[in-house]
Amino acid sequence: MSDFNHFDTLALHAGQTVDDEFGARATPIYQTTSYVFPDTDTAASIFNLERGGHAYSRITNPTVAVLEQRIAALESGSAAVCTSSGMAATFCAITAILSQGDHIVASSQMYGGNISLMKNTLPRFGITTTFVDPTDVEGFRTAIKDNTKLIYGELIGNPGLDILDLEAIANIAHENHLPFMVDATFNTPYLCKCFDHGVNVTIHSVTKWMGGHGTAIGGVVVDGGNFDWGATDKYPTITAPYAPFSGLNIWEEFGPSAFAMRIRAEAMRDIGPSMSPMNAFLLLQGLETLSLRMDKHLSNTKELLQFLGDHDQVSWVNHPDLPSHKSHRLARKYLPKGAGSIISFGVKGGRDAGKAFIENVSLASHLANVGDAKTLVIHPATTTHSRIDAEALVAAGITEDMVRLSVGLEDIRDIKADFENGFRAAKKFAGA
Repeated sequence: MSDFNHFDTLALHAGQTVDDEFGARATPIYQTTSYVFPDTDTAASIFNLERGGHAYSRITNPTVAVLEQRIAALESGSAAVCTSSGMAATFCAITAILSQGDHIVASSQMYGGNISLMKNTLPRFGITTTFVDPTDVEGFRTAIKDNTKLIYGELIGNPGLDILDLEAIANIAHENHLPFMVDATFNTPYLCKCFDHGVNVTIHSVTKWMGGHGTAIGGVVVDGGNFDWGATDKYPTITAPYAPFSGLNIWEEFGPSAFAMRIRAEAMRDIGPSMSPMNAFLLLQGLETLSLRMDKHLSNTKELLQFLGDHDQVSWVNHPDLPSHKSHRLARKYLPKGAGSIISFGVKGGRDAGKAFIENVSLASHLANVGDAKTLVIHPATTTHSRIDAEALVAAGITEDMVRLSVGLEDIRDIKADFENGFRAAKKFAGA
């Protein structure tokens, strides 16, 4: 594939060679737990990470490997590790380098699962987090402590939609020799290649736009291969001899792919949040049409922004492509094709009006997902972010009247007609 490196070509071909035995053009589904070794020496060398190869599908699988290599190619990363979900990817990425007593500086405007992980779960492992307003770049610098090991954020915050200034925050991270990790689910590599702007690791819920059809859950960690883990002694999980593999030094052995290899050698082996081969196959089908779908998502989003902005039942509309949005300048810089297909808006009449709107649309689906080919709506305060407290809700930019909209691929005329039905039902609450 070295001669064919444009995005759409990589989305169709990267990571795959035609099946030698039968000539299958589609990626085969290797629905197997394990693999026959030709001899004992080969088995030992694979288990000791001395050579590539497959031993057990909890750790590696040929179908999953195609997806990993394809996403790494689309991101221009050095390696990728697929997991059972986006949250599994986040947990594996963080715990690959952080241990008891370590600290994270993170954006306060993120997916509720990410906030809950850092606020409720990681402290049980002795890992603490300071949350920072993502629009306050200097706040990231101020929050750094002696035990800080990571800066974390989402390029497009969920659901507040503020845009991280990647380059400015990357500079702060690297001045303090900290890796900068970004959840890039909402943008995908089609809208922004984060590694071009100083990010060191990206995480995606592949369930969303990359898969795009709501049929399979999966996550991925992509190693940018652009962080010098050996410059200090802060990251012994990468740079110190690793006892389970006879003192192997992962940094010296794997270099730019060391971070990804640490996840595979530890998290996939000891915890086992593996992606199934069937899910990898389904997600590969979605990935093949990523750019086509994203272009349609964006064109429908543009139309709906105009429709909602002009509607007398809408109190406010939030999207970074709007000139009035406080992150509009950053959106134009980092997301010139468009700042994604999530819109948040308020229905006049508050919580009851929002509820009436959601319960009276029929084309749009009321469910807890985004990035589907179908249009989706939800009330974040009572669902996706219900596990976080009132203070964190405010910090995340979530209000009681907020409806989160994931714009789908339906004919825009039908989406508008469906929304009119919802607004008619909500109108009786407008004067309440």
